[in-house]
Amino acid sequence: MTSALSHDIEVVPAFYDIDPMEVVWHGHYVKYLEVARSALLKKYDYDYPRMRESGFAWPIVDMRLKYVRPAHLGQRLIVRATIVEWESRLRIDYLIRDAVTESKLSQAHTIQVAVELATGEMRYVCPPVLWQRLGVGT
Repeated sequence: MTSALSHDIEVVPAFYDIDPMEVVWHGHYVKYLEVARSALLKKYDYDYPRMRESGFAWPIVDMRLKYVRPAHLGQRLIVRATIVEWESRLRIDYLIRDAVTESKLSQAHTIQVAVELATGEMRYVCPPVLWQRLGVGT
């Protein structure tokens, strides 16, 4: 894995992200992962519009989250997304930490597969366009 395949974003939970227990509702972490994933893929000029232009959809087929500590209203969070697999699937690992203390709040991963838009068929090997965009070679 190369650190060049990572991207950090900052998220600050807003009032509407907080649940009755006064912490970030667990479902909003999925939104934070999506924002980080989108920023990471845009960094490599392979965001969702580019995926569509290349003839592929990349649905998420698996997502895992582990909550370590809760996040709170107004707490500055750093979400790091890192591409760790790209040969037969696209796996992105995530680390959410406090921006000030750097303590880990949660970790996660998502797995996406390439689906040809024209046929609806899943690819068992990622298309070369992904490797080209990431600069990882074939």
